[in-house]
Amino acid sequence: MLWFILAIIGYALLAVVMILDKFIVSNSVSKPIVYTFYSTIIMFGALLAWPIIGFDILHGGFDWSVALLAGLSFGFGMWALYIAIKKGEATHINPFAGAFVTIGSYVFASMFLGESLGMIQQVGIVVLITASILLSAEKSKKHNGFHSGFVWAAVSGLCFAVSHTTSKYLYDIYPFWTAFIWTRAFVGSVGIITLFSPAVWKTFMTKNKKPAKTYAKRHAIGIMFSNKLLGVVSVVFIQYAIAIGSVTMVNALAGFQFVLMFIFVYLLTKLTPKLFKEYFTKREIRVQIIALFFVLVGSFLFVI
Repeated sequence: MLWFILAIIGYALLAVVMILDKFIVSNSVSKPIVYTFYSTIIMFGALLAWPIIGFDILHGGFDWSVALLAGLSFGFGMWALYIAIKKGEATHINPFAGAFVTIGSYVFASMFLGESLGMIQQVGIVVLITASILLSAEKSKKHNGFHSGFVWAAVSGLCFAVSHTTSKYLYDIYPFWTAFIWTRAFVGSVGIITLFSPAVWKTFMTKNKKPAKTYAKRHAIGIMFSNKLLGVVSVVFIQYAIAIGSVTMVNALAGFQFVLMFIFVYLLTKLTPKLFKEYFTKREIRVQIIALFFVLVGSFLFVI
């Protein structure tokens, strides 16, 4: 059950990463495409690990195409997720996207990897769909129910599902670090694509700016660096769990991440509202708890 332990640790770290993503997109970076650029372009740095790890070259054009697809879909998944959390509340958006990751992984792994699930696991899919419907009932100062942020969350979840499935294909035929490094490096291709946006290349222009007044802007670089470091560690844990386990089951365990995220966000809202705050009503909290219960039940059904 090593894959189970690694996945749990990875998702615990990812809960913190996603809260910081929301904090950065809402307070430090004005546009999701700009944050996508900085989050993806640094992935080319994975190639610098060659002297330490000594990973291999992929064999054949098909495997290169699969690695490119894994990287591009992961990068576009990040972009779609940043748009989604810019539009909605993190405690609604991320679990909704996670449900689509699980559902997409199940479909794609069944079609292309030959993975199959029993009746109990299929019931888990239904439970997760039910949870996603409940999670779409966001009530905040900007929204009351389903909104466009959930569409972007669904797109994000399906992109991540494609990335995880194609990565699993490579993990089955190459050493872990070889497949991991090349798929992560190709995430940087999305960073190059974002350079076509004026919003991105304008950030390179030197301007005389007044000192930032908010905590988020004063410490934006440090927060972003810490977040990316945590993100890399969490991805390594989760991807290695996928490599040695089932891609569908590992993704289904994301329910643990969303429970932690809800707890962290609720505590931050109550204890440090000036730094991070989400809008909660009593009814919404009850619905959230019920939805998260369904997510946990659905995830549990995948591993029994």
